[in-house]
Amino acid sequence: MFVDRPQLAVEILRDLMGVDLPDTPLVRQEDRTFNTRPSDDIEPDITIVLGPPQSPAHAIIVEVQHDKSKEPRQLARYAASLWLMLKCDVTVLVVCPDRATAAHYSRPIDSGLTGYRLQACVLGPGDVPAITDPYEAAAHLELAVMSVMIHGRDRKVVEAFTAALAETRDEHAPKYSEYAYSMSVPEIRRILEEIMTSTAWPVYSPFARQHYGRGRAEGIQEGRAEGIQEGRAEGIRETWSESVLYLLVSRGIDVPEDVRARISACTDVDLVKRWALRAASVQAAQDVFDDSDEQRR
Repeated sequence: MFVDRPQLAVEILRDLMGVDLPDTPLVRQEDRTFNTRPSDDIEPDITIVLGPPQSPAHAIIVEVQHDKSKEPRQLARYAASLWLMLKCDVTVLVVCPDRATAAHYSRPIDSGLTGYRLQACVLGPGDVPAITDPYEAAAHLELAVMSVMIHGRDRKVVEAFTAALAETRDEHAPKYSEYAYSMSVPEIRRILEEIMTSTAWPVYSPFARQHYGRGRAEGIQEGRAEGIQEGRAEGIRETWSESVLYLLVSRGIDVPEDVRARISACTDVDLVKRWALRAASVQAAQDVFDDSDEQRR
């Protein structure tokens, strides 16, 4: 989940946990190993960097721990290694589905180096709300996944999540059911399976693909299926268009109505993606456009 949307780690730390992080639209995941010798012991789950590659402003290490098997001191090693490499502050975020594991990693960690003590930010069951409102789940799908993982024994939580997936246009939605199913305990998985097989909402987990279509009336017209695909494609296009506008506005760049209209009206997803890349660095909204774009189409 954090791989597809590294911004989620920033939102959790800043909005849920009150961590002061740099305000920048430049957030990326890095494929980074901290080893300086052949070893497999300094490889965190996910590394996220805020700010431009040339001058990182902050780094986040995300670890998902279902038990107490990882030596806490290892987290301190991760942070120290990343600090040495990037020369910026580092925050360690540990996501724990159960209270005992969360309590284990919430304690200050003595690194073994005099004066260096790490306090990880731990996201446990008490930090994740039980989301039972489909509209709230649709507005915060990533949080809804974690709500299912932690509070999914409450059937209303699972129902809200599945209802939100049926209506969302988020381009990452096909993967959210995968995350919820794979990260949940067997009891919660059974509830997910029951809902998947008894309703007609479009889900994408391995179980859902196997059973998709059960309970539906036979003879669904081919045109309806095509319409669903077109709707999904339109949702992806709108998401990228909104990303271009968000990047420009978040950087304090004025977006004239004609530029806004051109971005919103574009139907070429690849072209809009190129605009999104430029939006992170241009000085004027009009600069996201380039004459060469028309030649590529």
